[in-house]
Amino acid sequence: MAKAETKKKTEAKKPKKQQVVVDRNKFYPLEEAVSILKTAAKDRKFDETIEIAINLSVDTKHADQQVRGMLSLPNGTGAKVRVAVFAKDEKAKEAKAAGADIVGAEDLAEKIQKGEINFDRCLATPDMMVLVGRVGKILGPKGLMPNPKLGTVTPNIGEAVKSMKGGAVEFRAEKAGIVHARVGKASFDEAKLVENIRAFVDAIIKAKPAGAKGKYINKISVSSTMGPGIKLDPESVKNAA
Repeated sequence: MAKAETKKKTEAKKPKKQQVVVDRNKFYPLEEAVSILKTAAKDRKFDETIEIAINLSVDTKHADQQVRGMLSLPNGTGAKVRVAVFAKDEKAKEAKAAGADIVGAEDLAEKIQKGEINFDRCLATPDMMVLVGRVGKILGPKGLMPNPKLGTVTPNIGEAVKSMKGGAVEFRAEKAGIVHARVGKASFDEAKLVENIRAFVDAIIKAKPAGAKGKYINKISVSSTMGPGIKLDPESVKNAA
């Protein structure tokens, strides 16, 4: 009995986790949604990632309805990004000096062919693209293929590496017209999360393809790793963008 009573007293002393209730039918103002996510993540044992999902009225089967791009979030993503770079000689030194995790040429291509893909982003200098093309079938499906339009194929390799390491986010509409991205960590100040989310939505708006007609953004929602998904009022995001 004594042990049972002690256990009850110990449990009573433990602070109760704050219950977060989200109305699935409500479209929340951005600031309120961010506050809810931070509250929900308050008692987690790790720093949760905050993500955004935007449902667009596009059919990615058509070339003129592709939505793809890259931007550097104002406050970064808070995530550690491993960057691989295809470069030689002075450009290889420049990439390493900028903080690239893996730098190589033929040796890097061989590792990729063996399935050794220990990086999150891949960059290349223009002269390396013939070599990169050999592993395109491996990198492409994983969304890692360097692309000049995204700035991941560039002679300014040092700047590109710093941008990637600093929180550059690549986005691309999937088959269902949905764009996903990390926009920060639960430990970020609310103002910084709000600023990142607005910057991302603004980038999506600017990336509207010529083939997209009528209403472009159908729904925007934010969530944390283990927290609830919250639908946003689109106007609360765009009006202050």
